[in-house]
Amino acid sequence: MSDIIGIIVLVTGLLFNLFGCVGLIRLPDIYNRLQAATKCVTLGTCLVLISVMILAGCGGFALGVKALLCLAFVVITSPTAAHALARGAHASGVRLWEKSVADAYRDDHEPGIDNRKES
Repeated sequence: MSDIIGIIVLVTGLLFNLFGCVGLIRLPDIYNRLQAATKCVTLGTCLVLISVMILAGCGGFALGVKALLCLAFVVITSPTAAHALARGAHASGVRLWEKSVADAYRDDHEPGIDNRKES
């Protein structure tokens, strides 16, 4: 039974990784791409690591601990790296996609600018 659950979790994680990679290729600007990479790929990778823990079972205690440590590392570093990349891109002047509605980060840091587009 645990093998079936492990395989289901593995396939779900692989699908999230696939959708994140497709979003990384298909989305229009760096900010949207970082969104896809951070959310989908982090969740997909965590699900793959959880499936490793499930499939390893009690006999693979060392493997399960390593997977858990990798999971903690991915959960901490992936959003942090994406935030640093997005902030660096914004600071260096990388523009939003032309159909973006608002730049909330600029609104917070430059309050005199009304950034909303007219409909």
